[in-house]
Amino acid sequence: MSETARHITYEDAGVDTAEGGRAVDAIKQMVAETSRPEVIGGIGGFGGLFSAAALKDMEDPILISGTDGVGTKLVLAQVLDRHETVGQDLVAMCVNDILASGAEPLFFLDYVAIGHIEAEHMAKIVKGVADGCKLAGCALVGGEMAEHPGVMRPDDYDMAGFTVGVVDRPKMLDPANVRPGDVIIGLPSSGIHSNGYSLVRRVIGVDGLVPGTPEAEAKRAELEQPVPELGGESLADALLAPTRIYVKPVLGLLRSEAGARVHAIAHITGGGITENLNRALAPDVDAVVERTVSPTGFSMGWDVPPVISYISRAAGLTPNEACKTFNMGAGLMVICPADAEDAVVAELEAQGERPFRVGTCVAGSGKVVYSDER
Repeated sequence: MSETARHITYEDAGVDTAEGGRAVDAIKQMVAETSRPEVIGGIGGFGGLFSAAALKDMEDPILISGTDGVGTKLVLAQVLDRHETVGQDLVAMCVNDILASGAEPLFFLDYVAIGHIEAEHMAKIVKGVADGCKLAGCALVGGEMAEHPGVMRPDDYDMAGFTVGVVDRPKMLDPANVRPGDVIIGLPSSGIHSNGYSLVRRVIGVDGLVPGTPEAEAKRAELEQPVPELGGESLADALLAPTRIYVKPVLGLLRSEAGARVHAIAHITGGGITENLNRALAPDVDAVVERTVSPTGFSMGWDVPPVISYISRAAGLTPNEACKTFNMGAGLMVICPADAEDAVVAELEAQGERPFRVGTCVAGSGKVVYSDER
């Protein structure tokens, strides 16, 4: 009998549909806990249903969508066999982006490609997505778990997310409103968030490691040891700290009297401060970010998380390289007029945030510059 004539099932080819069904069953309750009143039905259909009736109360509702992934932070999660928080990273990267326009995230979908589905493993990953959706106040209305045998290692996986939000056009934030004299207020990050991990992996020596091998297990044990420079925290804990989700405190600000004075918001992701803050500037305005450089190093005008300083030193990054790679402790930035700063800061503090001054806006050409270079 020829090779092509043999009886080969889908399971023989490496796809276990029964385990996929068990994975769906394992996450149903997690998904249900993210529901909003607008959600119609649950998961399991061919599409997620979400009522748009509430949009009729807006003058001119604008739908805003965003999509992103977690990037190579997943490599570290696999080496460390820690998968519970990367789903929050996925949600954060999407919802924080649309928040920069002033939008409220409404719903979220995820896509997980994996070498071999195991229900328990998948439940850990999706739990992080559900946790992130709850923090953002958006509903997890659907997703896809795709098994890729022969393309990915059994324990290898990648993730992508997609969110849709809404903002009333009169309340939509617009960088064109930013003026010289405006101030830039930062909100603390939880660490490196989800960008710069290709550099991080090189610095800590996990490139090329296959999870579960003796080499990977040895590296895992090393990364789980306390590090004095991190205040006794391990690199494993510091580097896998999930990306902060800023939706609820920032929407609280924007819906307040002080929030009406906000001109723009920047989500500091890949490209660091240098290549993200400029996206929230008018073409004729520069942002001057507070930074001090000395022969022994550099510091920002606020506290930088120890893990960012540690990796920057270990990589030998210059001040400009660090600020073009990492968020430097400011995961989100709010721009407002100087005479609104006290009110904006007070409202953010009332929302449980610890805001700080990042810098000021001056006449220019839409660039980010640093105070030590002026």
